[in-house]
Amino acid sequence: MPNNSSSFYSQWRGAHAGWILRESAKPSERLLQAVWSHQRLDRNQLRLVDGRTLRVLHPGFLNRESGPDFRRAIVQFENDLPVTGDIEIDLEPSGWHSHGHANNPTYAGVILHIVWRGAPSNTLPTLTLAGSLDAPIEELACWLGGDTPPPSANLLGRCNAPLSDLPSERIEELLRQAAMIRLSAKAHQFTACARRAGWEQSLWEGLFRALGYKNNIWPMQRLADLLPVLRELPLTFVQWRARLLGLAGLLPAETLRSPFLSDVALRQLWEDWWRIRASICDQILPRTIWRMAGLRPANHPIRRLTLAAHWLAQSGFIARLDEWLLLAAKDSSPANSLLRLLQSDEDPNDTSQLSKPMQLLGASRATDLAVNVILPWFWARAGSGQNKSLQLQVEELFLAWPAGEDNAVLKLTRQRLFAGPRRLRSAAEQQGLLQIARDYCDHSNALCEHCPFPDLVRSWAATPSGCD
Repeated sequence: MPNNSSSFYSQWRGAHAGWILRESAKPSERLLQAVWSHQRLDRNQLRLVDGRTLRVLHPGFLNRESGPDFRRAIVQFENDLPVTGDIEIDLEPSGWHSHGHANNPTYAGVILHIVWRGAPSNTLPTLTLAGSLDAPIEELACWLGGDTPPPSANLLGRCNAPLSDLPSERIEELLRQAAMIRLSAKAHQFTACARRAGWEQSLWEGLFRALGYKNNIWPMQRLADLLPVLRELPLTFVQWRARLLGLAGLLPAETLRSPFLSDVALRQLWEDWWRIRASICDQILPRTIWRMAGLRPANHPIRRLTLAAHWLAQSGFIARLDEWLLLAAKDSSPANSLLRLLQSDEDPNDTSQLSKPMQLLGASRATDLAVNVILPWFWARAGSGQNKSLQLQVEELFLAWPAGEDNAVLKLTRQRLFAGPRRLRSAAEQQGLLQIARDYCDHSNALCEHCPFPDLVRSWAATPSGCD
């Protein structure tokens, strides 16, 4: 193995590493994120701009979604008690205001603002990295490459050690049991809703919430609350779409163009909406209630409400779901048959202006609907009717359902528990991991203080398999 001095690639990098910094040794935010994650700091000499000492007990977890750069960090100012919160990194202090963080509730949990250099422009504790590093920034740029940091030891949870001693089949059993708790919890919500509004309405509420994803659950819930009034008369797809978009406050003005609606479709929607708008104007949601930041165009509420309009316009939609469940036991691919049932094409009068045509619902979102809404709803309804055989059939479908799309919570929890990209073979294993994160990780801090889960795993590992 040649040493670095004789490595031609090392020589290339050393000769041209300056390009990483680009603008006259001004680092990128991405490089500063890597510096913070790896704690390439003079850690014993850290001081805030106001002179207070700073101790970093845990740098937090890199946030790859919208919001602060690091979540759940633990820091200590002077001799105060340690505090847990978020960390935002900007090149300059003015970034806090120019990037809109000051008025964004997503940043309300920020406890430390990190900048490259400059005087603070807000009241947050501020750390300047220039002068606080353990090596010149040019050297750090060369070795960290300005890239997002790889998983490091500070990501491991205390439960990693006992879990690493378990054979794969025991881990699968642990995830399966946690997944069943999650299924039961979701089913309980549907049962409670059904007592209030009936089984059919409880399903529609679950579907609408799921179409809102994490950003727009409550606006979607409010629209679902209005469905019983809207469903008093049979409506066409265009009528449903007009009512949903109108009540959502998302119907563009007639004179405006929409990336999701053709001119023809927009005129059709307004022709219907004008006729009923005055009678329900007091129910229209303010457009500001919708959170659009960071949404991919395919996930825009206009597209999701268009899909819901297709379902609502089908007079036998729930009956078709019942039929699908009865046939699922003999179906070689129930996930694919459910996807076909749920999928709907765009309105033929629409001309989507997305970068490329795409279905209103893809396979990963269909999996989300299956494991979070449809199967829990069937399981709850079967349990309410004392239909144990049907409930068992739903359980088998749930446990065998193909894995869905990965997300930030799954990635972080997988890294903390398993120290690597452990492959989750089913949607149920994903659900089980999410349940463990909710039950334990969410109630502790980044240092896993006072978390009982590691000891529970050790105790469980000591019991013979089959005696749980």
